[in-house]
Amino acid sequence: MKPLDPKLLRYAAPARGYVLLTTAFGIITAALVIAQALLIAAALAPVISDGATLPDVASHLWWLAAVVALRAVVNGLQERYAHRAATRVVSDLREQVVTRAAALGPRWLSTGRGTDVVTLATRGLDDLEPYLVRYLPQLLLAVTVTPATLVVVLDLDWISALIIAVTIPLVPLFMILVGQLTQTYSQRRLLVMQRLGAQVLDLLAGLATLRAFGREKGPVARVRELGDAYTRSTMSTLRVAFLSGMVLELLTTLSVALVAVGIGLRLVHGDIGLETGLAVLVLAPEVYLPIRQIGVQFHASTDGITAASRAFEVLDEPLPAAGTTPAPDLSRATITLDGLSVAAPGRDVIAPAALTAEIHPGRVVALVGPSGSGKTTAVLALLGLVTPDAGTVSADGVDLATIDRSSWWSQIAWLPQRTALAPGTLREVLGAGQESAPSEQDLARAMALTGLDVVVAGLPDGLETVLGQGGLGLSVGQRQRVALTAALLGDQPLVVLDEPTAHLDALAEDQVLRTITALRAAGRTVVVVAHRPSLVALADDVIQVHSSARGTASTSTSTSTSTSTSTESTVMP
Repeated sequence: MKPLDPKLLRYAAPARGYVLLTTAFGIITAALVIAQALLIAAALAPVISDGATLPDVASHLWWLAAVVALRAVVNGLQERYAHRAATRVVSDLREQVVTRAAALGPRWLSTGRGTDVVTLATRGLDDLEPYLVRYLPQLLLAVTVTPATLVVVLDLDWISALIIAVTIPLVPLFMILVGQLTQTYSQRRLLVMQRLGAQVLDLLAGLATLRAFGREKGPVARVRELGDAYTRSTMSTLRVAFLSGMVLELLTTLSVALVAVGIGLRLVHGDIGLETGLAVLVLAPEVYLPIRQIGVQFHASTDGITAASRAFEVLDEPLPAAGTTPAPDLSRATITLDGLSVAAPGRDVIAPAALTAEIHPGRVVALVGPSGSGKTTAVLALLGLVTPDAGTVSADGVDLATIDRSSWWSQIAWLPQRTALAPGTLREVLGAGQESAPSEQDLARAMALTGLDVVVAGLPDGLETVLGQGGLGLSVGQRQRVALTAALLGDQPLVVLDEPTAHLDALAEDQVLRTITALRAAGRTVVVVAHRPSLVALADDVIQVHSSARGTASTSTSTSTSTSTSTESTVMP
């Protein structure tokens, strides 16, 4: 990322106004710096050379006090708006990164970039704040204060201006050399942080399984190793930053000393006036100050620059083409999978391979096949979340690629293997996405079918129990019951269930079967990824899903029909 990357202004709208405001503050600061130097020289010179008294220079001192106070106010305002803008920019970029990652779909996230996005959108982008608060203002001051003060020095004393003009390029030269080294350390630090975040996220996701097998302490050594690596990379970055700051401080101090020595010698010989010499001496450090501060703050900015670059990589990922055709009515449309093939990421396998089948409205359709054959991927393609590498998904002859996704998704209720519930009360979660809240009678019937009524009876606040993000507060099986109940209460004509009995016991499995039967009786289409024989036996149609190695002939997928003889179940009105 460049010191001020145009992508930051393009992607983060709050940054544009902040840059303009900071530039205006820089211009005002340059004028105040020059005025302060000239007033100090005008007040001291008569006192030193002519023995002027306090009343003689009182007017200069009053003006000097006003300039100093105004400069403090400008610095305070700049700091205040910098923190506000940083918060808005980071929040805006975080929202865009998460939105773009979600739009890219689960297939893109499954390549390993999902955990990177999580780390980037949480801890990573927070590193952008020092860049916006500390580094960027100094960068803009360097292009306003430094040229303005150098022009004034040139007007006062061309020899001092020549010394400054010769020495000042050395500062950015050393900054570039140090910056390249610091950038390498910052990239390494972010990479280690992303690995650590991915490891911790995986550990938390599988903690219940690890505890069940008594292996919860297994990943401790790996997490500790990554934590130590992150500490070492951070300390390496700080060490380089401190050394670079010392080098830049020494360089600018020597440069100002050269100007001071030259002025002192010419003052002795009478080649320069005292007031002019004092003004140049006060202005010389101000010429170097913004550039010196860039070097001091550069180490604080490199982490943010690296994080922003990673964010731009996500935002630059091309999105799949969006369709515009309204989706057909799925309560009457037949969905056709024609030669559907998807290349499995990270494996030399096509899963599913040449899947051809029809899903008729009002029927229960089971997708069966060995693990890894592509059943869940086929569901994701049906939902429009994965773009097939070959073949099509269509509804009444309309290709899903040309269909507006929002009109398609509004007709589908999806229950993935790991149910994701929005935070809120249990009643709000059950009524989410519906035009009107379900009645108490409808709630009671649906909960009785799914077994959620037993769960609610055991909660202290019943339906008013507050759930955390993802259904925090409930077990995996309880969350599954909540999702099934919400599907029953909804009116979407197509319900997609990905292994709904995976986390349930025999009793709960029977409740799932009754729920699916009720959905079919209500005229709704149910597509279910099934492993258990009870689910397969319930289905009207069974679709075999196969995979094949890349470069080999794909195995054809056949659809068989079975007759379901399930008992009558209560149907939701």
